[in-house]
Amino acid sequence: MSELNELIMEQLHWFVVGMVAVILILWLIVMIQGAKLRKMRRQYNAMMSGTGVENLETLLLNLKIQMDEIEEEQGNQRTQLDRIIQALKSVKTKTGIVRYNAFGERGNDMSFSIAIVSEKGDGLVLTGLYNRESSFVYAKPLQHGESKHSLSPEEKEAINLALQEG
Repeated sequence: MSELNELIMEQLHWFVVGMVAVILILWLIVMIQGAKLRKMRRQYNAMMSGTGVENLETLLLNLKIQMDEIEEEQGNQRTQLDRIIQALKSVKTKTGIVRYNAFGERGNDMSFSIAIVSEKGDGLVLTGLYNRESSFVYAKPLQHGESKHSLSPEEKEAINLALQEG
């Protein structure tokens, strides 16, 4: 037993030096972690200042609520945009015009046919026939580029020009 005590006493200074080294390393780690924690606290305080909330959880909940409201509004706007796009397809924006001489030698190129149609080909064709003694205007409805009334070659040409536009 005395030999064991002697062995411990001989190695005691190495044991103390080792423990001091471990304590110094741990103290250094604590100091580094403390510096990191102070930096994080400063960043947290900077982030939270001016928000009017006390903690990060409340801030995140408020942001989540705002995000849900924004997504709902965006969905409403997307629905409205889809309705507007569908409505625009039925707007009569395409036009085609053909001028011609309807009466041969008795007139000139004062007669015309104008087609006003939508993307789907719905709309109307107006035809004005002019000569020196009289003039006539006719309107014919169109559905899908066709009319239940007979169409002249000039009216068909005006419809084709309108449907080819843009």
